[in-house]
Amino acid sequence: MEVFNQSESPMCLQISFNKLLEHYEELVTNSDAFISRKAQRVLKTAAPYPILREGFTDIKLLEKYKNEIQIILQDSFSAVLTKNEIKTASIPFEDVVFNSSERFKSIIKTAGENFDLKIQNMPEDDRYIIYCTIILNFYYGYSLDFKRPFYYEIPDEKGIIRYYKILYNADFVEIIPNENTPKITQEDYNELLDNFENIDLWKAKFPPNSYSFKGFVISNMFDVTNDQSISNIKSKLIGENKRKDETFMEGFHEIFRSLLGLKDIRVGFSIYNKEDQTFERVYGAGMSSFLLHDLDTSICSDALCNWTYNRLLNEKKFFSVSDVNLMFEKTEGKIPHINILHKQGIQSAIFAPIATDDEVMGILEIVSEKPKVLNSINANKLTDIMPFIVSAVERSKNEEENLIEAVIQQECTSIHSSVNWRFIKEARNFINAQLKGEEPNFNKIVFDNVYPLYGQIDIKGSSEARNWATQQDLILQLKNVEAILKSASEIEKLPIYDQFIFQIREYLTDLKEHFQVDSEQHIASFFSQDIEPVLEHLVSVKALKSKVENYYKTIDSTVKVVYKHRKQYDDTVSKINKSMASLLDKKQVKAQKMYPHYFERFKTDGVEHNMYIGESITKEDSFNPIYLYNLRLWQVQVMCEMENAYYQMRNKFPVQLDVASMILVFNQPLSISFRMDEKQFDVDGTYNARYEIVKKRVDKAYIKGTEERITQKGKITIVYSQKQDEVEYLRYIKFLQAKHYLDTDVEILELQDLQAVTGLKAIRVRVLYHKNKTDKAFYTYDDLMKEIKA
Repeated sequence: MEVFNQSESPMCLQISFNKLLEHYEELVTNSDAFISRKAQRVLKTAAPYPILREGFTDIKLLEKYKNEIQIILQDSFSAVLTKNEIKTASIPFEDVVFNSSERFKSIIKTAGENFDLKIQNMPEDDRYIIYCTIILNFYYGYSLDFKRPFYYEIPDEKGIIRYYKILYNADFVEIIPNENTPKITQEDYNELLDNFENIDLWKAKFPPNSYSFKGFVISNMFDVTNDQSISNIKSKLIGENKRKDETFMEGFHEIFRSLLGLKDIRVGFSIYNKEDQTFERVYGAGMSSFLLHDLDTSICSDALCNWTYNRLLNEKKFFSVSDVNLMFEKTEGKIPHINILHKQGIQSAIFAPIATDDEVMGILEIVSEKPKVLNSINANKLTDIMPFIVSAVERSKNEEENLIEAVIQQECTSIHSSVNWRFIKEARNFINAQLKGEEPNFNKIVFDNVYPLYGQIDIKGSSEARNWATQQDLILQLKNVEAILKSASEIEKLPIYDQFIFQIREYLTDLKEHFQVDSEQHIASFFSQDIEPVLEHLVSVKALKSKVENYYKTIDSTVKVVYKHRKQYDDTVSKINKSMASLLDKKQVKAQKMYPHYFERFKTDGVEHNMYIGESITKEDSFNPIYLYNLRLWQVQVMCEMENAYYQMRNKFPVQLDVASMILVFNQPLSISFRMDEKQFDVDGTYNARYEIVKKRVDKAYIKGTEERITQKGKITIVYSQKQDEVEYLRYIKFLQAKHYLDTDVEILELQDLQAVTGLKAIRVRVLYHKNKTDKAFYTYDDLMKEIKA
């Protein structure tokens, strides 16, 4: 018998599917015949093999019952999502994986044969104690919060470390004490609470293998490399005595390598002395400047050309050099920063000013000995980290003046003014703890009993419009290439030209008849691998030179393809989002004056917004439900105004798209907390999580018994679940009808049940529009379209 390797533990770990099979036993009586039959199939598969319920430690049995286990776990590992989800069935903390998604397999395969999958941030003693706390919670019913983020660090195909956060689902676990196992008393529990680090005490109360763990966990993993890289940068910057730390810069290099996804890069700094107009070296272990090279200081105008000087020091914007050798040849070595980079063998570089609104404090330098790998595209990734670097430099220049703000910026993201007071309070506590010589801790920030409001103005048919634009660009590019190849075939009678023309016509037929998601990728590969080498040859043919050059004029320099219709679509979405977000922000200024509340918005294919209102946010004993009702009415009215504003400017956009508005009503107050790992507010609690589930799914919902989406252009949809919400919002609608915001046709609709959510209803009513701001007439969507076309 080959037993899997288990670290020392208070539990004897056995793989068992008993809890999951018990769940299927309950599903056998489900009223849904499909679910019932599926449950019967799973139970029938497991029935001949009682060991699958009893549990086992022999890993050879995993292979023996591989097919049965796959059937048992089929619902937990969706075939539809297997190439997207990073998911495993395993024994917790032991890295024993016996079922996994295709994407997880691909990630591990890429990591290489010698890669050992291991949780990186868990000391061995902690592992034992965490098992003990699991027993206390699961078996004895205590409520100990032992959860902490766990990560895998896995190299990708370039050898760059990527970070994967692990979330465990332990629904299918049983914990049973073995014979003669000492029972934990209240006195034992109280003693353990104050002795987390005393591993000998924990082992005395929970001897090794004194309990049986039967079951398995579902592990869901998420790639959090960018977030972790930013977090690591913040951690590095917060550290004391950075300049004396030999490992600081090497660690900084590794963080930037993960952030940019590039192996061979280095990071440097130089200080900007505004008074002397010089760049100066930063002295410290491992610190260097690629702008200064072997100099200690240099006059700025000697180190930069006029354009880069203005770009960095006046405009305070980054710039990149993607091919140093090419620029060196073009400028004959006369540009100072190109010359100094060329001397050091640097092939590509990014320079970013470390600047506030008032001043430039220094230059961040990222370089590589490979051309093209650093460029103006990936330079944009610095946007998320520059504020932290700026804050650190500011703090080092003026520690006392900026201390509170620095802690907020390093621990959190941008904070809304309504809740800023709470973060300042915690920042002060953080600083006071430091001053007292204590270990500072930024406490969890929670706002209880707040009422949520959610709304969105969504671009209808955005996927179809994007696909159409892609299709048209590909057709245009294919036809341009076809014309060149036809001319080439007349000059040189080569069969290969005819073959390429045949391939192009096949692509054109496929695009017109059944455009698919992967069509763009296939055709892009055709252009880069087959057509580009041909065009490089044909451009030397005198009769074809102008045609090939004209073809390249139609190619976007950034994306390297025809980007006409897609650019029109992208520009339209960008303008819609910018306009709608700007209008909403202006309206919010007035709303905050009525009564302070938390507000955030997001740009997707449209604009979404969240609001939370309640006593705990305002800090004052002033909240009254009238302010909630007022904000709800304000929201409906503003959504109508946003609809009007959009259709008044619609004709100015390159692509004529429609929008649809929706509001989600949630009747009960809930709690929100700031998630330090995700840097945003989220709802607390399982019941409250239902609100987030509905938010994510409801705009794609259908009217019950139909295939009609609940959201429609020209109408505003208000989704709710309680009768009192219906009564309340019908009052608002009646008021807004009187003000000619809304039409008289009001629909009360039932929504088709969503996954894990039932009983939703919706009010749907037409919005009344004006052709322009001075127009006094009122139009429905259909009438407005007729008027515009007339």
